Amino acid sequence: MKTIKDIAMEANVSTGTVDRVLHNRGGVSKKTEGEIKLLLKRYNFKLNIMASSLASKKNLKIATLLPDFNEENIFWEAPLMGITTAREEVEIFGIKVENFAFDQFKVSTYLSQFQALLDSMPDGVIIVPTFRKETQQIVLKLEQNNIPYIFLNIDIEGCKNLSFIGQESYQSGFLAGKLMHLCLRDECSVMIIQTRSSIDDNHAISRRINGFTDYFSDNKILIRTINAHTCNLNNINALKEKLGSILKNNPTIRGVFVPNSKISVFADCIEDLKTQTLSLIGFDGTKQNVRCLKEDKVSFLISQKPFKQGYKSIKLMTNYLIEKKQPLAKVYSPLEILTKENVM
Repeated sequence: MKTIKDIAMEANVSTGTVDRVLHNRGGVSKKTEGEIKLLLKRYNFKLNIMASSLASKKNLKIATLLPDFNEENIFWEAPLMGITTAREEVEIFGIKVENFAFDQFKVSTYLSQFQALLDSMPDGVIIVPTFRKETQQIVLKLEQNNIPYIFLNIDIEGCKNLSFIGQESYQSGFLAGKLMHLCLRDECSVMIIQTRSSIDDNHAISRRINGFTDYFSDNKILIRTINAHTCNLNNINALKEKLGSILKNNPTIRGVFVPNSKISVFADCIEDLKTQTLSLIGFDGTKQNVRCLKEDKVSFLISQKPFKQGYKSIKLMTNYLIEKKQPLAKVYSPLEILTKENVM
């Protein structure tokens, strides 16, 4: 394998000149730079990421901005665990990772935690862009400060993010529609449960719903969708009353689609209501959702490997900061269908 010294000798330049070309530091004539790059390409030269980082003796910081989690809202624990695992692996390269958490239902915490993140002076940022309008505002600050950023789990078009890592939301919703159709016969209704006052707040959720409804319209399937808004999930008795009323007033409902990780809450409520048999489809293999799947309260879950999303985001940003390796614009997670039979 060729070294920097080998490349320098063949190009008849110093190792420092080759290093300048490798790190885009300038100060090298166009002709010499072209000759060196030709040799690097010819020998498929790969910069030793560890040696480069240790030699620079410069610590770099990656900051993450993710929704907080608790027992009732546990999904975001998985990507954070992936980030933590990757953090331990990249520390040897002089990379430090600092995490900032916000309440995914309170835009004020999103903005305040972003400001705290910005004040920490990161070299790269991983963001879950939960609020679309506010994200478009805050990324401008990152761009003004020349701080590269990656979107995790939720994709927003029109921004200058290095990459997006996550599920293709529209296709995941389309897949959910196909699975629901397998469970039902035509000429019935499906209830789509929304847990936000406006689905436009969360681009991934709105895209899933669009994909779900488009499956039926594109295939001219006679299944009607009914939207139900249930923003307060803390009062279970009130939630049961509302769901019971919707089901009573819409006796043609045979399916329930929850386009987020909260399907276990609704599955437990519907089970207690003892209404007609319903097919439930939702997202993410949280322990609560898996329990409902194993208990036959849920028909299908669509998982997106959130641990790997978090892990991959740190690795891609590390490679970019140290090697200037440009990641793919979209790094899609697989659409994994979980059933009672395969979930273990």
